[in-house]
Amino acid sequence: MAKIYVDFEMPDEMVNKTYEAVEMARDTGKIRIGTNEVTKMIERGTAKLIVMAEDVNPPEILAHIPLLCKERDVAYAYVPSKQELGGAAGLDASSASVAITDAGKGEQMLEELVKSLSKLK
Repeated sequence: MAKIYVDFEMPDEMVNKTYEAVEMARDTGKIRIGTNEVTKMIERGTAKLIVMAEDVNPPEILAHIPLLCKERDVAYAYVPSKQELGGAAGLDASSASVAITDAGKGEQMLEELVKSLSKLK
């Protein structure tokens, strides 16, 4: 299955930091879950980091997100598993995408992650 929306590969260490950032934002900040919510947060300019799962089927669900992020200058990252992303977001179900709108106590971790992501692109 071609991952039409994946622009770059993320190292395992960054993937783990991304999951950790989502968990910390869930506990001490604010996140929005689901592609529709993520799209709204990008368009409203409130998203600080978008996290997308690579194993989404059909991939067209997330195809517009990287383009929108580039247009609005919002950082985005990829994780391999929608099930793990859902778990990090506090769900029993999987999630295709998550937007961090307030990093809470993970603000410094989020800033470091965003800097690392900009170097990957």
